[in-house]
Amino acid sequence: MSRFGWVMLGLIVVGVGGFLSMLSFGSGGGGPVVPLAAAPPSRGVAGGAAALVMPVAGYPVARLHHDWGDPREGGARRHQGIDLMAPAGTPVVAALAGTVEKLFDSDRGGHTLYIRSPDRRWMLYYAHLRGYAPGLAEGQGVRQGQVVGYVGDSGNAGEGNMHLHFAVNWMRAGDGWWQGEPIDPYPLLAGKTASS
Repeated sequence: MSRFGWVMLGLIVVGVGGFLSMLSFGSGGGGPVVPLAAAPPSRGVAGGAAALVMPVAGYPVARLHHDWGDPREGGARRHQGIDLMAPAGTPVVAALAGTVEKLFDSDRGGHTLYIRSPDRRWMLYYAHLRGYAPGLAEGQGVRQGQVVGYVGDSGNAGEGNMHLHFAVNWMRAGDGWWQGEPIDPYPLLAGKTASS
């Protein structure tokens, strides 16, 4: 397709995405529901039938802080998620229905959790958890809004720096839980379109 064709497709998709962003998708019980794009915003495709709820129970949209791309480790890497500051032990919920793909302990993320959407196109990543919900196991299906863990400071969060690091990855066919294309979750949670 020519460059003009891609530009036209992008304009059409942004217009459709703007219209879809005005629609209500219902509530999963975890907070405000926000539409997810059908493909990564960096590809210029919007719209979709999936929706996120706020991953920290009771977290107000007005408290969101856009820290995507902020430098980490002295500028050696960029932040590829959003940090939601909350008291220790605050329930963390499945922002999207799906399957627990991986429970993993790492130096950086501490107690982490990966949930893949039913269509296998999205991976949600939760890090710095204090712990998992009782009985949570790999391969288990979870409902949107279901408690899956608790806010903590594990990994490299720093003692007392209680928060949830929440990330969203667009997954290609065959991508493992550790792969995918990082997508800025702030517009998805704040209810903004990719063009905002």
